[in-house]
Amino acid sequence: MVHIKDIPARPSKSDIDALAKFSPATIHEAQGRRGALSSRLKPVDYRMKLCGPAFTVKSSPRDNIMLQLAINYAKPGDIIVVSAGEYEEAGSFGDVLANACLAKGIGGLVTDTGVRDTLQLRELGFPVFSLSTCIKGTVKETIGTTNDSIIVGGEIINPGDVIVGDADGLVVVRRSEVAEAAKLSQAREDAEAGFIEAYKAGKSVIEVSNLEPVLKAKGLVVEA
Repeated sequence: MVHIKDIPARPSKSDIDALAKFSPATIHEAQGRRGALSSRLKPVDYRMKLCGPAFTVKSSPRDNIMLQLAINYAKPGDIIVVSAGEYEEAGSFGDVLANACLAKGIGGLVTDTGVRDTLQLRELGFPVFSLSTCIKGTVKETIGTTNDSIIVGGEIINPGDVIVGDADGLVVVRRSEVAEAAKLSQAREDAEAGFIEAYKAGKSVIEVSNLEPVLKAKGLVVEA
């Protein structure tokens, strides 16, 4: 018997909203260069962004029955994250299922297999990140699991971990670390704003980044 499990606990909406202000790159750097998913996972459209708790799905390659079950049981704001064996030659999701997601208020889809109907997905604006684009259809045969820990893009994704994505890529933040990651990301953005102001004031990148002692230690010689 297979049980459909919900996310055991979702981070608070206020914590998710605070994290959503920052790019995946900023979050990745701020949390110690952790959590970046493989750069092979790309958004269907560069304007697409997502941020929300992961509703995780384990699926078989070329089979989207578990994805459809996830759409049925996911809550508004959830990001459906599908592990399907990094199989590129399947179009497991398209405009029909995107409309089902939009009707439920689902926040986005991340999948390590293929999707199709990309023109329509761009027009709908539903955020989709996938391994490939493929027109080949799927079957509905093999039951998998929902809301167990999975691996997608080389990262362990636990149910309720927060997934953040934009044109540059995807990052995962552990459910218990969302508030702290937002604080660290704000501190990083504040520091970078200071760097930019220093550049505008005429300081060099070596001055701003305090590279002189590092370069000296490595034996850099500047010849006039």
